[in-house]
Amino acid sequence: MTSISQELNERRKKSVPQGPFNTTSAFIKKAQGASMTDVDGKTYIDFAGGIGVNNVGHCHPKVVQAIKDQADLYIHTCFHVAMYEPYVALAERLNALAPGAFEKMTLFANSGAEAVENAVKISRYATKRSGIICFDNAFHGRTQLAMSLTSKVKPYKFNFGPFVPEIYRMPYAYCYRCPFNLKYPSCETACADYLEEFFIGNVAPENTAAVIAEPIQGEGGFITPPPEYFPKLQKICAKYDISLIIDEIQSGAGRTGKFFAIEHWGVEPDIITLAKSFAGGMPLSAVIGRKELMEAPHVGGLGGTYGGNPLSCRAALAVLEILFDDGLLKTAQSLGEILLERFTSLQKDHEIIGEVRGKGPMLGLELVQDRITKEPATEKAKKLVQLCYEKGLFILSCGNYGNIIRTLMPLVITTEELDKGLSILEESFYEVEKQ
Repeated sequence: MTSISQELNERRKKSVPQGPFNTTSAFIKKAQGASMTDVDGKTYIDFAGGIGVNNVGHCHPKVVQAIKDQADLYIHTCFHVAMYEPYVALAERLNALAPGAFEKMTLFANSGAEAVENAVKISRYATKRSGIICFDNAFHGRTQLAMSLTSKVKPYKFNFGPFVPEIYRMPYAYCYRCPFNLKYPSCETACADYLEEFFIGNVAPENTAAVIAEPIQGEGGFITPPPEYFPKLQKICAKYDISLIIDEIQSGAGRTGKFFAIEHWGVEPDIITLAKSFAGGMPLSAVIGRKELMEAPHVGGLGGTYGGNPLSCRAALAVLEILFDDGLLKTAQSLGEILLERFTSLQKDHEIIGEVRGKGPMLGLELVQDRITKEPATEKAKKLVQLCYEKGLFILSCGNYGNIIRTLMPLVITTEELDKGLSILEESFYEVEKQ
C-alpha cells in the first residue's frame, strides 16, 4: 500500500524541478519544539533545525502569537510606501545588541543571500572600492553575488557562471587541515597574518572594499578559528580602512550560546549580516553596520518590496524576548556543555571522529577514514545521516567533502528528546563502523 509520503513524493517529482534538493523523503504535517511529525504519523527528533532556522523551536507559542496579532492589523504595506513601528523597533534592538561602542543602523531584507548582497553593496559604495576578499570553504548564499562569494563548486556554482568580478579568495583558519601545514599555537595564527601578503599578489588594499567571513563556517564544515584570528583580521582591515563584514546567518541568534557568534572573539565588525533563526522561521534578514557606512548609499539605493515584512519583524521581536528575557541564551550555553561532553566521549570510542569543534551547541564532528591521513569519510557520513533518519532523527552533514556531522537542534529541546537523539546518533556510529 502506498503511503501518503510516497504519493506526495511522486507529485513533487512531477511538479517541482530537481534543483531544490531534499535531504530526506519526509513530508511534515506538524512540528513543535524540537520534534516533527510526518504525514504518515512518524515523529522525528530534529537536530537539523531547518538548517539553522529554528533556534527557538518549531511553532514557539510567543512567535505564533506575535504573527497572529500582527496579521490581525496589517500584513503588508511595503516599508517604502507606508512605514510601521515593528521595523523601527527591531532595528533599534539590533543596533543596541551588535558589538561596538559606535553608532549603528540596520536595514532589513528577506534572505541571508540578500543580506550579503546588501552588505557588499554598502561597503563598495561607502569605500568607493570594488574588491571583496572572501575565504575557502565559505558559503554566503545562492544569488549571483552571494554564489560568487561561496567557495564550493558543486552543487552551488556548477554551470552557473560567469561569476561576479572583483572577488578574491584566500585560505581560512582551518586548523585541523591547515592550508599552511602549520600547527596551532606555534603557527602564531599565520593564516590571519597572510592577509598582508595576500594584498601583494591578489588585490591591493586600496582597491579592497571589504573582507567577509563567517565566524564559524556553516556549510563549509563548522570550521572554527582560534581566539587570535579575528582580532588580527580586524586590525589589518582597520589599518587599510577596509570593512570587516561578519556573516552571522547560520551562527547568529543564539546558535553558539551568544547572540552573535563573533562575540566569542571580542571583535567589533563594521557590518554584520543576520538571518535564519532570528525571526523564528519567518523570512527575514538584517544588515547591521556602522552608521557612516549604512548612511552612505543615496536615497532609494537600498531596499525591496518585502524587506522587513511586519509579520517577520514582530516574529523577530518575539525571538529576542525568548532569547534574552526568557533565558534561552543561558539554556543554549548549558546545551553546548552537554553536547561537547557527549561528543568528546563519543570521539574516544570511535576512531572515525577525527575532530570535534565549534562553539556552544553549534558543534561539528569531522569524520575520517584514518586519523593519521585524515582521509574524509564521506560515504560513512552519508550513511550515518541516513541511518539516523531511519531511526527517527533528522541530522545534517556539511563540509567540502560532506564528511562533517553538524548539530543545529532547537535550543528548546527537552532532556528526553536530547537523550533520545544522541542515543540514535551513538547507535548509528556503531553500525557505520561495523560496515
